[in-house]
Amino acid sequence: MKKQEKLKILYEDKYLIVVSKPAGLLTISTNKEHNKTLYRQVSDYVKKQHKSNKIFIVHRLDKDTSGIVLFAKNELIKRKLQQNWEKFKRSYVALVEGKVNNKGTIKNYLKETKTLHTYITNDKTRGKLAITNYKPIKISKEYSLLSIDILTGRKNQIRVHMSSINHPIVGDKKYGSTKNPIRRMTLHSTYLEFIHPISNKKIEILDKYPNIFDKLIDNYSGNIDNKKIKC
Repeated sequence: MKKQEKLKILYEDKYLIVVSKPAGLLTISTNKEHNKTLYRQVSDYVKKQHKSNKIFIVHRLDKDTSGIVLFAKNELIKRKLQQNWEKFKRSYVALVEGKVNNKGTIKNYLKETKTLHTYITNDKTRGKLAITNYKPIKISKEYSLLSIDILTGRKNQIRVHMSSINHPIVGDKKYGSTKNPIRRMTLHSTYLEFIHPISNKKIEILDKYPNIFDKLIDNYSGNIDNKKIKC
């Protein structure tokens, strides 16, 4: 049995806690899994401080996505954070298949099927607006390492958008990836910025993406001059 990773706390005060989720761990429970979740780990942590302490989920990451997740310590804080969620700034780093030489923006509407598959639709009345900005950090013969900003927070947004331009995220078989060299999806939430609901101060959270992303692209660096990438 794989040993449980130690909880990585990025920020904490009396109102909220921000942690880094490892890939392969559910954010919250499902019908099939109730115990092995990030929520349970964070709940156990705060209850060690006081048995009456609770946490409330503000947002979630896909099981195979790693990085920043924010929890509230009471329901009022949760509501305040979620009410302002569209004002949060969120950035990711992704390793995708193929060469992405220029920055770009993807803007369309997303809808989810009953089988939990998200797809692009032209019907504005049925889908939800999704906007993703991306730009290359470095590229190789096989892969591109991208910095990605999302202006909306739709389910599977980055995964669907990168697949739609024929650059699926490495390891994301669900949305078209044919490569999986490290047996995980190479998507990491690296930056979160928001206004604290009590202090009104700007909070910035950083979580460096895994070094293996760099190692994968460096192994296929070829003769690409990354300084010439148009950003």
